[in-house]
Amino acid sequence: MFDKFYIEKLKSNFSEAIRVILANKIRTLLTSLGIIFGVAAVITMLAIGKGAEKEILAQLELIGVNNIVITPIPDEEDNKSDEETDDGANESKRFSKGLDLLDVQSIEKNIPSIKAISPEIILDTYVINNGRQNSVKLIGVDASYFSTMNIQIESGKNFSNPQLINALPVCIIGKKIEKKIFTGESAIGKQIKVKDVWLQVIGVIEEKFISDNAQENLGIRDMNQDIYIPIKTFLVRYKDRKIINDKPIDFSEGIVIIGNQQGPKKRIPRGNYHQIDKMVVQVQNSSELSSTAEILSRMLKRRHNDMIDFEISIPIQLLKQQQKTKQIFNIVLSIIAGISLLIGGIGIMNIMLASVLERTKEIGIIRAIGATQEDVILQFLTESVLVSVGGGIIGIFLGIFASYVLEIATGIETILTLSSILLSFFVATFIGLIFGIAPAKAAANKSPIEAIRHE
Repeated sequence: MFDKFYIEKLKSNFSEAIRVILANKIRTLLTSLGIIFGVAAVITMLAIGKGAEKEILAQLELIGVNNIVITPIPDEEDNKSDEETDDGANESKRFSKGLDLLDVQSIEKNIPSIKAISPEIILDTYVINNGRQNSVKLIGVDASYFSTMNIQIESGKNFSNPQLINALPVCIIGKKIEKKIFTGESAIGKQIKVKDVWLQVIGVIEEKFISDNAQENLGIRDMNQDIYIPIKTFLVRYKDRKIINDKPIDFSEGIVIIGNQQGPKKRIPRGNYHQIDKMVVQVQNSSELSSTAEILSRMLKRRHNDMIDFEISIPIQLLKQQQKTKQIFNIVLSIIAGISLLIGGIGIMNIMLASVLERTKEIGIIRAIGATQEDVILQFLTESVLVSVGGGIIGIFLGIFASYVLEIATGIETILTLSSILLSFFVATFIGLIFGIAPAKAAANKSPIEAIRHE
């Protein structure tokens, strides 16, 4: 009996609240604008946060765990005039042999914190298929490359020691290469011609999605379109930059000088004299990343005759910096959302206080015919919550729309979740409840007699 009476009272309060809101549509809409924009900002913020979290995890998977990347700096010192150099106005440049496989062996042998090390040599070339040339990147690697870079071999197998040692013409290809060249069939065991060399396909890597943002910020290639061969096969059958040609060379200042002793000498930069294009060093523990990078820097500088012709970066630290930047952005958006919700709550409180003044005589009449203070409080709380919930529902749709527009317009991935929508809804309800208490109490505390006499 009590439950039925209570339900009827709630229905009555709800219908009365609807009547009041519909009687003041424009005022109610303007009152709820703060809630609308606040809820929309909360949903957008959470969608951006989820998208950023997914992107960071995806990029972390692409770069591998606990990796240090070492890349060469080619000699491009071609802006000095001959007079400046010949007169000794600038300090002479030391000679460096560049990054090579001997560096790899030395690092692997002397630094105990290293779990694995993987050198890479990259060549922009082409693959011939049915008389057509398709541009590809040919990558010289060793067997540890795929585990270091967190790449799974979907079919086939990894390079074996005999293939690595004997420079055999074998390759592992990206998934897109298989789809393009061997449409509808497996590439394992088949031959492909890369430049002038026939290679046997022994494996196909698992396809991975790599965003343009990851390729730009972290220098990650679209590995689905790469062809991998043993690094020794690359050096023997394609290109080895350590092999010296028959041109007269003077290494006294780390640059090439062409000409005879009597005639004028022409100075040209050595270009990319490094044997390898990239070296990925994986350490045992993430806590050893910075210290290992420092040891690597000192070791390579000593091996390269005190020349810093290499660059060391820690991708996971770059990712953490990106994550920190996005977190700051989310904090700013959260503050904006909080201010909007606060303003929305104050707006609801103000309009409800105004409503109490307008309906003072009505309050006195319903109190006179038997309504209790609790009934009046419940009535005004119902109105404030409905205004807030209505604004919250509109804000939810606006937030969903804003998330999609933001993703299309800026390329920032946004992920909408049911939990974020429900959170926004409950926040809106809570705001209406909290900021409706003061007006409801003000209405309930009015004396019935004075309220009836109010004009």
